[in-house]
Amino acid sequence: MFSFKERPNILNTLNSYTFDVLVIGGGITGAGIALDAASRGLSVALVEMQDFAAGTSSRSTKLVHGGLRYLKQLEIGLVAEVGREREIVYENAVHVTQPEWMLLPLYKEGTLGKMTTRAALTLYDRLAQVKKDERRKMLSKKEALDKVPLLKKEGLRGAGYYVEYKTDDARLTIEVLKKAVEYQAVCLNYARVVDFVYKKKKIVAANVRDEISGEKITIHAHQIINATGPWVDEVRKMDKIYNKKTIRHTKGVHIVIDQSRLPLEQAVYFDTEDGRMVFAIPREGKTYVGTTDTFYEEDPIQPVATKEDVDYLIKATRFIFPDTNVTTFDVESSWAGVRPLISQEGKDPSEISRKDELWVAPSGLLTVAGGKLTGYRQMAETIVDKVVKLNKFKHASECITKELSLSGARGLNSLNFEDYVANKSREGNDLGISYHNTQRLVRRYGTNVDEVFQYVKAVNRSELDIPLSLYAELLYSIYYEMVMTPCDFLIRRTGYLYFNIELVEQYKEAILEIMCNIIGYSESEMVFYRMQLEQFIDEAKNPMK
Repeated sequence: MFSFKERPNILNTLNSYTFDVLVIGGGITGAGIALDAASRGLSVALVEMQDFAAGTSSRSTKLVHGGLRYLKQLEIGLVAEVGREREIVYENAVHVTQPEWMLLPLYKEGTLGKMTTRAALTLYDRLAQVKKDERRKMLSKKEALDKVPLLKKEGLRGAGYYVEYKTDDARLTIEVLKKAVEYQAVCLNYARVVDFVYKKKKIVAANVRDEISGEKITIHAHQIINATGPWVDEVRKMDKIYNKKTIRHTKGVHIVIDQSRLPLEQAVYFDTEDGRMVFAIPREGKTYVGTTDTFYEEDPIQPVATKEDVDYLIKATRFIFPDTNVTTFDVESSWAGVRPLISQEGKDPSEISRKDELWVAPSGLLTVAGGKLTGYRQMAETIVDKVVKLNKFKHASECITKELSLSGARGLNSLNFEDYVANKSREGNDLGISYHNTQRLVRRYGTNVDEVFQYVKAVNRSELDIPLSLYAELLYSIYYEMVMTPCDFLIRRTGYLYFNIELVEQYKEAILEIMCNIIGYSESEMVFYRMQLEQFIDEAKNPMK
């Protein structure tokens, strides 16, 4: 039940039963809670007002990382917790997460010295329980420049070298949700909670509007969890019994530059001139740079990069890679995300803690705010433990997610994944897909690539207006990943809008036509989705407006 064809049945199910848990919010936090609860034997419903991962969970730096910079803020517990979670997330989803060696250049005028960095990275290794072959190394100036010749040479003293994990944040969220659905969780995107139903001043249900059909349903649940990220205060405002604002939004922006202009083969984590830290990470023939960190007071539903944001990142890029001479005209695409952080008066955006917190309102509404992508599994375990205790759910078993492979990762691990990729790539090549494209498919879908291959085998290739692999991905996303709009597919299921915008522009009309034929868009919906996609393309390509 994770296809557009199932929407009527899903709506009927949501409207017909009382669930143990209703999760509001389909980002990584809500997805993690749904999986943890469902895998313990609880009945779970989840609704998301946009597409899954459309908020912060598709707009991050796309790293499962331990938060080295939080050592500077003395958040030892946070570093220890999320540091240990990195490897768990990796092993449970090797097809969407991979180790990424990070180079941390050290400069005479920088905020980190060699001794300080060595001590910090050593502590980081211990706190995060980093495995032996991924523990930190200290590099000389020559070794640092051998790895990244583009680095600013003046004042360079050497570098720290340590491992983080690169991920596709939106796909990680989708794989968590698909696994929750395997455990009978009932999940629906484009389903907005409009208000709550009370009994003796306690919330017993949520009224929900399907944003696709306009149908209205009521979902009853013993425990309702508000995991809506930047919208947690909006949901709390619906709770008439409890309405205290405690969230502060900050915005983070990333820009994407082709490697012909920024030829980076090694990820770098560097000091900016104003003492902040920024990542530059190679990915799919591009290099993306970010992030900014500024307070954000506007509507979080569609944050965009401003001229000031882009200028800041270009300046930071030219500061650390002075010979590249990149300009704002080299920015191919960009994305912006809003972080929901716990309000702390008097602190700059970069200083506000990323630690998660829970509140239980007098009405029973449980709200979770803050937190990091890396710590989603541990956060979910803590929340469901609390839910089980509050509601005395005696039928709930112990948490099993620490060793639970996500959708697409069953039977895969860090030791056998590369062999799996090689074998499946040969299989896809035999079906007529280039070896490069097949590798990309296997790394994106893991063991679910077999379903993708079925669409390759079934299609009449002479009638295709788009590449074979793209067509197969599109159909898989529609029938297995609840894709409803072109933006769902091109942004959150594949990331093409950010990392292959030329492909998006070339095939956007063909994709829209295929989706119309399968899903059955009305004429007005076709117009709307075309305009929506054009808007996203324009905002990604033209952040200077």
